[in-house]
Amino acid sequence: MPLPLRVLGRDGPKVSAVGFGFGSLGGFYGPAGTFDEKLAVLEHALATGLRFWDMADVYADSEVVVRQPNGMHKFWSDPEYVKAACEKSLHRLGVDTIDLYYCHWVDGVRPIEKTVEALVELKNQGKIRYLGLSEVSAVTLRRAHAVHRIAALQMEYSLFTLDIKSSTSEILKTCRELGATVVAFSPIGRGVLRGHISKGDLRRMLPKFSKDNFPKILAVVHGLKNVACAHGSTPAQVTLAWLLAQGPDIIPTPGTKSTTRTYENAASALVQLSDQEVQGIRTLVEQMRLQGTRYSAA
Repeated sequence: MPLPLRVLGRDGPKVSAVGFGFGSLGGFYGPAGTFDEKLAVLEHALATGLRFWDMADVYADSEVVVRQPNGMHKFWSDPEYVKAACEKSLHRLGVDTIDLYYCHWVDGVRPIEKTVEALVELKNQGKIRYLGLSEVSAVTLRRAHAVHRIAALQMEYSLFTLDIKSSTSEILKTCRELGATVVAFSPIGRGVLRGHISKGDLRRMLPKFSKDNFPKILAVVHGLKNVACAHGSTPAQVTLAWLLAQGPDIIPTPGTKSTTRTYENAASALVQLSDQEVQGIRTLVEQMRLQGTRYSAA
């Protein structure tokens, strides 16, 4: 299916407006299936037009399954690890160059400038094309950008997590000033905005998805269903369409272990919400007022 395209960064390549996150295939939310089952999902992703793939060396065997898409790859922030991990990923992927390579998390110990310098070295060697960061502050993004242009910043961004738009974080504002695309991970609220998670699901252990919060979450899902009915779509598709409506510099990367969900996610790029619907969804979420953090205390 031909999907709309979006430009990665200020001068990067055009990629599918919706990407594919590998967290689920990496087993973050339970068993990910056999090698053949994973391969079937990825083949379906290609067939539906999802050609912007987000994988990492910590996502189990995701790199072994994959050998061909336009994609991004993540690592930790130690400069020496940056270079060593890149070599290993190139070998596992069977490619000469990684399209987008970025720091998975900044450890707070090593200066971000040193990490970016290592990335620039890899770029100059032709091993990566574009640089990215994940879950950093606006201040850190500016420091990194002063060394080399950052094409993308990956942040958790969904109806449950709107921090990047706040005046306190200024993350979205800074990205737009510097020309960095926002790659939104967990855009369907870790799948919860589909409307159902089982009693034993690990996501129920996260403070934001607590027993007290779940009735509020279901109320939001109900509101999304009302919008979805008008478009012949699903709540998850409306959620992704809402993110896409926040600007052409937003690329959500939902993950799944299902071919059906893969098609559903891809088709969300074709859902066009009205300005009134976009604002109505925002109002609905603001009224929800979930208590709790994204992650449990260590």
